[in-house]
Amino acid sequence: MLDYKLVEAFAVVAAEGGFEKAGRSLGLTQSAVSQRVKLLEETAGCVLLVRSSPPCPTPAGREVLKLYRQVRHLEDDLAAGLGMESHGFSSLPVGVNADSLATWFFPAVNDFLDAEPVLLDLRVDDQAQTHRLLRDGEVLGCVSDRPDPMQGCAVHSLGEMKYRLYGTSAYKTQWFPDGVTLEAVEGAPMLIFNRKDVMHATLLAGCLGAEPDGYAASWLPSSELFAPTIASGRVCGMLPDQQAAPYRERGELVDLLPGHAFSVRLHWHCWNLESGGLGRFTAVLVAGARRELAGGA
Repeated sequence: MLDYKLVEAFAVVAAEGGFEKAGRSLGLTQSAVSQRVKLLEETAGCVLLVRSSPPCPTPAGREVLKLYRQVRHLEDDLAAGLGMESHGFSSLPVGVNADSLATWFFPAVNDFLDAEPVLLDLRVDDQAQTHRLLRDGEVLGCVSDRPDPMQGCAVHSLGEMKYRLYGTSAYKTQWFPDGVTLEAVEGAPMLIFNRKDVMHATLLAGCLGAEPDGYAASWLPSSELFAPTIASGRVCGMLPDQQAAPYRERGELVDLLPGHAFSVRLHWHCWNLESGGLGRFTAVLVAGARRELAGGA
């Protein structure tokens, strides 16, 4: 059996990014934290933490962290079920993609956060990558475009986000006077989220029959700034309908490829735990996401 004082020390080192910070959090000396982690590794019979800067859990260490987070969450539920007095908030680690976070996520879960003593620990990544956070035990649930459930997890459909290529009317006149063509796209300044982002390429290939040979790209990994930057008129870019709607209503943005959209179906994955807190959050999130995404379609 694992000594959970040792496991807790290991988990806090991983979360805080160092032994000294973990010591301050636990009220221990840096040396005492180091000794606890070393003793845990001796008990487990393997290295759990690479002593880099910051320290990084090994694959075996990620399995221990996964167990620790699940047990902590179940303990919080047990305390609530027994009517034990709560001395603070419980933490719920969740993986979510940036566009969901910038649009529908908080409207979907605000009522839950108002009613429950829960603090969200949000980890942001691309919707195609968030399931890795769940697999590695970094989160208890995630928003992902993956439709099939992972082992030991449940999956719930949330709804669909549709992305279109937007720009201002002046931008369209300057860069696409004869419509959106492969040649015109290659010379037109375009805003792209990051190097993982392939939505624009997929949409253009489907619409034009081939992907452009290259892009005059600006990179902006910020969902919040994406729409106002496109509305400046300097660039075009892909936006979800939920984010573009107020700009379209004010006449500030136009759809550059009418009738063509890139669709992302989102799903909520979470561990199959007998957990009232996670279950309540899942129910609220799923219902709220379906409401918000349907309203923004």
